[in-house]
Amino acid sequence: MARRQEDPIGVEIVLEDVGKSYDGKPALCGVSLTVPAQRCVALIGPSGCGKSTLLRLVVGLLSPDRGRVMIGATPMDREHRRALRLRMGYVIQEGGLFPHLTAAENVAVVARDVGWNASRVAARMEELAALAGLEPAMLARYPVQLSGGQRQRVGLMRALMLDPDVLLMDEPLAALDPMIRARLQQDLRAIFSRLMKTVLFVTHDMAEAAFFGDTIVLVREGRVVQRGTPADLIERPADPFVSEFILAQRGLATAGPGA
Repeated sequence: MARRQEDPIGVEIVLEDVGKSYDGKPALCGVSLTVPAQRCVALIGPSGCGKSTLLRLVVGLLSPDRGRVMIGATPMDREHRRALRLRMGYVIQEGGLFPHLTAAENVAVVARDVGWNASRVAARMEELAALAGLEPAMLARYPVQLSGGQRQRVGLMRALMLDPDVLLMDEPLAALDPMIRARLQQDLRAIFSRLMKTVLFVTHDMAEAAFFGDTIVLVREGRVVQRGTPADLIERPADPFVSEFILAQRGLATAGPGA
C-alpha cells in the first residue's frame, strides 16, 4: 500500500511535560518524551510505573491533566482524536480481539467502519496475512479457536489494516510461552524494519526492550529515570535504581525453575 504523500518520512510522537493522576494519585509526573519518526522507542519499567498510562494518552484513550501529546504537528485532543486514531495501530496482550467475531472480522472491523468495500478489505487482508505469517485458513476461526501466538498475529494485522503511521504496542508478547515469544519477536522486528513505522513498544523485559528499541526509556513512579541505548543504561546508569532494575532483570533471566 502506497504511503500518503503528506507524510513521506513518517510521523514522530512528542509528549510535552505530561502529567496524569487517578483519584489524586500521580501516575505520570511531567513526562517529556520524543519518539522519532520511523524509529522504535522501548518503554520499560516495573509494574505500575505509568507505562500503559503513557500509551493510553498517546492513543487518546485518556486525556492528560497537564501538558500535551503531539502526533506529528497535530495535538491529540478532542477535536483531532478520531482522525489521529485512524493513523495509529494499537496492539495489546492477547491481541484484544472481540470474541464474537472471527479473526477476519476482527481484522476488518475498522476498515469497514471507515467505508472500505469488500474487495479492498480482502486484498489488504491477504497482504497482511502473508506479512504476519498467518495461514489464511486461520482467519475463519474465532479467537477462542486460535493459539496465543495466532491471536497476536491477528491483533497485529488489525493494527496494520489502515497502514498507520504509528504502532503502539502494550506488552503484546508478555503472555506467550518462550518459544512462541522468541519467534514472534523475530517476526515483529522484521516487520518494523520493513514497514518503517514509528513504534512505541511497552514491555517489562529489558532483553525485549534491547531487542526492539533504538532507544530505551526507563520509567519509575511516573517519571523518566533514564533514556539511551542498552549500553548507556548498563555502563552509565543515571541513578542506583537503574542498576538495581537491570540486575533484577538479569537475575530473572538466569534463575532456574522454581526460583
